[in-house]
Amino acid sequence: MSTNVDHTTGALPAHNKEAGMMNGLNVNGNSNLNGTTTTRGAEMSHEEHRVAQAAARFGYGPLAHTSANNSDNNNNSGGRLPAFGGEAQPGIHTPVKEHKHKFANPAPLGLSAFALTTFVLSLCNFQTRGVLEPNIVVGLAFGYGGVVQLLAGMWEMAVGNTFGATAFSSYGGFWIALAITFTPGGFAIISTIEGEQGPGAFYDSFAFFIFGWFIFTTLLLIATLRSTVAFFFIFSTLDLAFLLLGIGYLHRDAKGGPNTPIIKTSGFFSLLSAFAAWYCALAGMLDESNSFFLIPVMHFPWSVTGRENRLLKTERATV
Repeated sequence: MSTNVDHTTGALPAHNKEAGMMNGLNVNGNSNLNGTTTTRGAEMSHEEHRVAQAAARFGYGPLAHTSANNSDNNNNSGGRLPAFGGEAQPGIHTPVKEHKHKFANPAPLGLSAFALTTFVLSLCNFQTRGVLEPNIVVGLAFGYGGVVQLLAGMWEMAVGNTFGATAFSSYGGFWIALAITFTPGGFAIISTIEGEQGPGAFYDSFAFFIFGWFIFTTLLLIATLRSTVAFFFIFSTLDLAFLLLGIGYLHRDAKGGPNTPIIKTSGFFSLLSAFAAWYCALAGMLDESNSFFLIPVMHFPWSVTGRENRLLKTERATV
């Protein structure tokens, strides 16, 4: 039995027949009962097959860029290998392709919704071209960053991705809550607080709101420490953005308003987070069926895939 390899998680789905292309040659890998694998008439030992499996995770070797044609015992339909990166899951899990239901990968949708809404708000916080009020983001926060990202979180839950479900659903709720707060004349949250206690009371209250999301993002950041550089970068820059935004509303300027330099710095870090999210979304959409290249997500050396990479290099060096 040959083995299909998930480029994202390093998971090795069972019971799949592999057939693919390498260097212009059609390469079929089939296992015999004695544990060896036949590749275009040449037998591979068990050790050679294991090395080939590890190499396939990084896009080379006789088992790279294969397609799965048979169904496994869970009635999972075969298909092309998933893209190298882009799933909102920092640990080992059952890839979307292996789920008994035919779900697409919801992570690129959730990441894109997060990225675009964050991008627009970041430009407002950065006061780009003199824009001072973030009202333009209300529609995006309700529709794309809010509802669409929340739906992506629900679909992550359906495919068994706890991290993705928690992150996308929570940030979808964040954008909806932010839109409710800043809807002009709609819910009167800002005017009510300012009318009773003055503008400073709203700035303090909003800082409390932001610091809560800073704490939550820190928890998610911890869960990415054994994933990829790209995935970690999203949450590290977002964490800094929340921290600085909260400080900017608490540590006010001489006129009693939000501290503009700190708010602008927060906008800079959230811009970085938005572009990193778009990068990971692209990594989740690109595969051999729609692109001539795959973009790297750079696994940490201490991650599962990073350790396997070092092992592979060591084995190749000793050959």
